[in-house]
Amino acid sequence: MITFIICNQFITILETNEWSNPLKTYGKKPEERAGHTSVVVGHKMIMGISRAKDKKRKLTGGKRKKWRSKRQARIGRPPANTKLGPKLIRPVRTHGGNTKYRALRLDSGNWSWGSEAISRKTRILDVVYNASNNELVRTKTLVKGAIVIIDATPFKQWYKQFYGENIGDKKMKKKEKENKEKETEEKKEEPNQKQLRQKWKNKNERKKKMKKYIQKKVKRREGHVISKQLIDQFKKGKLFASISSRPGQCGRCDGYILEGAELDFYVHKLKTKKKK
Repeated sequence: MITFIICNQFITILETNEWSNPLKTYGKKPEERAGHTSVVVGHKMIMGISRAKDKKRKLTGGKRKKWRSKRQARIGRPPANTKLGPKLIRPVRTHGGNTKYRALRLDSGNWSWGSEAISRKTRILDVVYNASNNELVRTKTLVKGAIVIIDATPFKQWYKQFYGENIGDKKMKKKEKENKEKETEEKKEEPNQKQLRQKWKNKNERKKKMKKYIQKKVKRREGHVISKQLIDQFKKGKLFASISSRPGQCGRCDGYILEGAELDFYVHKLKTKKKK
């Protein structure tokens, strides 16, 4: 055991080269095992770049034979730590000439709405929760499993088009007024007899089509239920979502909208977090 001081910190190198019974050393702390070298800085163990078996000594203390040649792909690269910001992706050459895509910054992704079986591309507004580390929330780091807030606009537009009604909209009176004004202006104009006949013909055809179209949408709405929490989120124009892709590996930030028990769980977590 050798101890020396660097930058006012005690640095201890523990090394044992004695041959011993593997059964005795198995299960012991790393510094107690025979043939293991580790560095202790101020009572903390520093881990090496690689935890691979072929880089370590045997349990008996002997050195392992070098049976694999070094590869550029096997170097210990730093993590991507993908941040929330304007898109920036770097290709990385990997084993076998393949490529990974290392996203350094992302601001949007594809998000699926599970209960409606659709997905839309939308903006990521904020990172609000991460089970592993609060530091990742503070730095707005996008990692798999992080809970983010996304823009609800593309999903609202789809809902209006598919079901024929607005979800979570506060005011739609302005558009209705504009439509009424257009209709009154059209009535004021006095067209010819031929034009009138053509207009009525087109109008009747349009009415038939509209009737079928409306009936289809009404049928879709029958028995269709959305939770109150989701509706409240749509009113605010923001949705809670979970990242399911790995931005540092595939260069994309995709995920799904939180619903049901999972949404309740994270809403409760965020409330308790705010109270603290």
